[in-house]
Amino acid sequence: MLIRLASKLQRGSIVDGEGLRAVIWTQGCPHNCPMCHNPETHDYNGGFLKDVDELKKEINSLDCEEGITFSGGDPFEQPEACLEVAKYCHKINLNIWCYTGYTYEQLLKKSKENQAIMDFLREIDVLVDGRFIYKLKSLEAKFRGSKNQRLIDVKKTLNSNKVILYKNDVLDKKNKEKEKKIYI
Repeated sequence: MLIRLASKLQRGSIVDGEGLRAVIWTQGCPHNCPMCHNPETHDYNGGFLKDVDELKKEINSLDCEEGITFSGGDPFEQPEACLEVAKYCHKINLNIWCYTGYTYEQLLKKSKENQAIMDFLREIDVLVDGRFIYKLKSLEAKFRGSKNQRLIDVKKTLNSNKVILYKNDVLDKKNKEKEKKIYI
């Protein structure tokens, strides 16, 4: 199986999810968000093809990273290949974050036409969902580009049938209040 990537596996990221991570930059995105951080990943014919088994070998050679982040492009444009990589990552005890321009609700709807979307979603620990909206850009929005995007705890959300935000998303407001008190 092949996956279309925008770049080689990025190691040592501290901004694409919690902890030290490796990032898989997928190629191909339908959203074309104005002022996108990665517009070079939009072209479905850009980037390069890589065998999923070769990517797994690269992931297996990681030494310090505690998680993998799927970004791009939009990983949900290649759910079958991303699913295979995600399963392997969980097998070797790496947590999984994924960025998508789709909302969680849109993914559920799309999964009715393509089961691989739901299967991939089930392998994700934290989903950062929604299009990047430049007018909502904020440096205070931890691990995302704009305030409309959500950090979703996928396992809890799937179990409860309602969107459950990831713990750090909920704690941001409380932590900011504590910080204000410390510096005042």
